[in-house]
Amino acid sequence: MTAGGQVRSAALVTLALGLVGALLGALLSGAPAAAGAALGAGIVLVFFGTGAVIVNAVATVSPAASLLVALLTYTLEVALVALTLTALDRSGLVGDTVDRAWAGGAVIAATLVWLVAHIVSATRARMPLYDLPETPSDGPSDRREATAR
Repeated sequence: MTAGGQVRSAALVTLALGLVGALLGALLSGAPAAAGAALGAGIVLVFFGTGAVIVNAVATVSPAASLLVALLTYTLEVALVALTLTALDRSGLVGDTVDRAWAGGAVIAATLVWLVAHIVSATRARMPLYDLPETPSDGPSDRREATAR
């Protein structure tokens, strides 16, 4: 599985959770709960999906910098989710249009599902950690034989 496939599988699982959450919200508490669940899952999909795409792009260009970029990106994602939820709360949409509890619960659940799905797909991926030499004669045993002669 490629890095893009890992992001795609995590996004699909998170999207499925958002749809189930919106359906449950609509059935149990009405339209504001459905909107809150859909909005919460959408926020997670946008921020975490964008962050994963950025980290994958950096990893292809400079693998040594990918861990630093991943840590900075994750920190920025968490901060942006918090800022988005704060802006949503202050906008006046929370209450009549969007249920606060369902939005917050969806953000928490979608974040956990995203992280678990991404970790599972990354651990199941068959990606090489290093490149093998092009020809078998480039190996260390051939060099020892050449120096022994």
